[in-house]
Amino acid sequence: MKRKPRNLREQVALIKRRNNMIFYSVVFIVIAYLVGAILLGDMGLIKYTKLTKTSLKLESEIKTLEDENRRIRSEIKALKEDPYFIEKHAREEFGLARKDEYIFLFQQSKE
Repeated sequence: MKRKPRNLREQVALIKRRNNMIFYSVVFIVIAYLVGAILLGDMGLIKYTKLTKTSLKLESEIKTLEDENRRIRSEIKALKEDPYFIEKHAREEFGLARKDEYIFLFQQSKE
């Protein structure tokens, strides 16, 4: 049960308390909103960290693919120009041999 202030001094103190309560409530709500916007918003910190992780992952994948492309290009160049590489590739990949050669295939033991 609320009691009425007896004098002007109590009334002023009551009004100050109420104004302070309103002020701190508004400040708390504004700070809570700003923190929420910074962390959870469209351009928030959480989204930024996810995008950074995705960016690093994609950069790593790009580097891997560039290395693979470089290797494949050098292999293509060797297949076009180097007769020894062509012969090696034909022997290893397709099991081809010259007329006087025999091919021995060894199976690995299962042990």
